[in-house]
Amino acid sequence: MGKYVDLHLHSHCSDGRHAPADVIRRAAEAGLAAAALADHDNVDGVDEAMAAGMSYGIEVLPAVELSVIWESYRDIHLLGYAIDHHHDGLTAALRAFRDYRAGRNERIVERINRKLADEGRAPIDFAEVLAHAEGSLGRPHIAMVLVEHGHARNHDDAFSRYLVPCNVPKRYFPIDEAIELIHQAGGITSLAHPPYITDDRKQLRRMLDAFAGMGLDGLEAYNNRSTNADIDWHISEARRRNLIVTGGSDYHGVEGGDIVIGGGRGNLRIPYRCVEEIRQAVARRRGRQRP
Repeated sequence: MGKYVDLHLHSHCSDGRHAPADVIRRAAEAGLAAAALADHDNVDGVDEAMAAGMSYGIEVLPAVELSVIWESYRDIHLLGYAIDHHHDGLTAALRAFRDYRAGRNERIVERINRKLADEGRAPIDFAEVLAHAEGSLGRPHIAMVLVEHGHARNHDDAFSRYLVPCNVPKRYFPIDEAIELIHQAGGITSLAHPPYITDDRKQLRRMLDAFAGMGLDGLEAYNNRSTNADIDWHISEARRRNLIVTGGSDYHGVEGGDIVIGGGRGNLRIPYRCVEEIRQAVARRRGRQRP
């Protein structure tokens, strides 16, 4: 029987529900051979995840998921694998990104509190929102507090009633800068869950051509929104551009959710070959960088 992996997992260091060690424990219990903690714009949980991997006997790749922008597309996600997660340039860029995000979320809470006041409801405390975030603060943490205070029925209700109408624009990395940042940190890049970017395959092809020209290394063909036929199509598009293939469930640990580690919505079986391709891509890139 083949070995399987999940290279797109989130912890409470960004917008997941579980600690990094707990996420890796769950991956090991799922019988996976390898996993990657790829928190949003944050590498704070990587050391804990890698230590847990040693304890539970599962290979853990250091990773990150960056929020990027290209043309009219906002919040494209770029995965970085096999990075030096202590690299000065990477950690400084992520720190600046998180500082901006913290200020943004405080302004969102201020807008929400004005809306709550108009509705005759009690305000929420930003300190309580901060207490929910172990690393990167995000809007899901605000949603948690709104639900806990009875201002919303659930996560989706909190977004539709408060977070969307009270939003403050988010900051993104230009995709060419994000690719270069990951490369400087010794890693390789993969475009995350392409079906969430666009369902227009002609447009996705144009996007892949552009990103490959910027140095993109891979494509997350195995993802939770793709059927097996979609996965085959994405693999073919990756190979046409000499891109590696990666895969992951995008697991956040949401209770009652339908995303499971190593299986996505049930159809994902991500082969260990993806890890081998990452290693080979890293070796090729380092070989090209030698004087």
